[in-house]
Amino acid sequence: MSLMKYTAIELGKMIASGEISAVEAAGDCLEAIRKNEPDINAFVTVCDEQSVLKKAEEVQKKINSGELLSPIAGVPVAIKDNMCTADILTTCSSRILSNFIPPYTATAVECLESAGAVIVGKTNMDEFAMGSTTETSFYGATKNPHDKTRVPGGSSGGSAAAVAAGEVTFALGSDTGGSIRQPASHCGVVGIKPTYGTVSRYGLVAYGSSLDQIGPIAKDVSDCAAILEIISSYDTKDSTSFKRDDTDFTTALKNDVNGLKIGIPGDYFGTGLDSEVKKALLDAADVLKSRGAELEYFDLSLTEFAVPAYYIIASAEASSNLSRFDGVKYGYRTGEYENLHQMYKKTRSEGFGTEVKRRIMLGSFVLSSGYYDAYYLKALKAKNLIKQAFDKAFGKYDLIIGPVSPSTAPELGTSLDDPVKMYLGDIYTVAANLIGLPAISVPCGRDSKGLPVGMMLTGKCFDEKTVIRAAYTYEQETQI
Repeated sequence: MSLMKYTAIELGKMIASGEISAVEAAGDCLEAIRKNEPDINAFVTVCDEQSVLKKAEEVQKKINSGELLSPIAGVPVAIKDNMCTADILTTCSSRILSNFIPPYTATAVECLESAGAVIVGKTNMDEFAMGSTTETSFYGATKNPHDKTRVPGGSSGGSAAAVAAGEVTFALGSDTGGSIRQPASHCGVVGIKPTYGTVSRYGLVAYGSSLDQIGPIAKDVSDCAAILEIISSYDTKDSTSFKRDDTDFTTALKNDVNGLKIGIPGDYFGTGLDSEVKKALLDAADVLKSRGAELEYFDLSLTEFAVPAYYIIASAEASSNLSRFDGVKYGYRTGEYENLHQMYKKTRSEGFGTEVKRRIMLGSFVLSSGYYDAYYLKALKAKNLIKQAFDKAFGKYDLIIGPVSPSTAPELGTSLDDPVKMYLGDIYTVAANLIGLPAISVPCGRDSKGLPVGMMLTGKCFDEKTVIRAAYTYEQETQI
């Protein structure tokens, strides 16, 4: 039986005790990847076996000498392919970066390596994190391990699928509008987006700079808390990094929600939410109520403005961030061109996929002269109103409970034909990114097709501990 069936913390304890070695864990992980990848396609790059085993051997020596005491020392990890990794291909699942090997490593990944985690590969994703299904990847779609005719969600679909398929025990993802929480929900694993600024964005290839945040995807809440504790850090290389002294998230792993006030937005449970998803969520809320939490329905309002505001702001930032990919300094360059302007045009036309082009065009449009005030400025005003609505809610409640997605995982090939419908699938998740709030997705059941349903708990800024405590309590009470 594969060692990847254990949680990261369980596997780390086995390595620390000498029951198994880091080399054995790495070898077992690579074998699981070889076995599952033909069906799942969760990885863009799997690292060379000899280099992985050599790294695991080096980590094992440090464990033996007492130099490494981290709970994940020796544990294999997969990294979403939009985080720079020195000497390892980093493509953002795009043709335009299909040959890009960074000269440096993202800070969050460095934190994992310093703790003794062993990188085994880079996971598939929607191209430049633009999508909700991991179908826009240049390297083909990732499949949901629970039903291979279904999508795993996105854009961190490769990371979530790799964990759910037992290829790795945990992975890193990034969340711009729900890209950790939504695939975690569809794949039946746990994913947390921390408060904006908690984890350094240095080395994360930017999609929407004011929205992007790195976080863990793992088998349970305990793993997510421990990993988030490791990757949280103040980083002078990231101007949006926040110096915190309360990142000991594992102290929040308590089975206790007694007295917590949890708000349930009535507008989240209206038209558009699948009836089976709704039932699973309300049943989950009842579990927390049975443990002493106080539940109350309320009107969050402004929900309908979250998606348009998000896509205008995210696309505007993307049009600026992706302007650097032009074939001059790195990445793909078109083969035939007559002048510099044609080289730019053909390189970007050939290098970017349809969804990325769509968002670049939308972003350029809303920032253009004559339309800036009509669209981008209004989106910023809507963002401020949404923040005020959440501030008012958090003046009364400790947490907000809701769905992650309106439905369980859709079938492959059914989402890309209707981009607007795909965008509306982010209706419950984007607000946390617009405001920078912490939020977690925890499995809370399955629908009649056997597909996982996720519950989202959203907390106040810098209050991951309450989010983790409630998620952990639910998990301990149900063990789903």
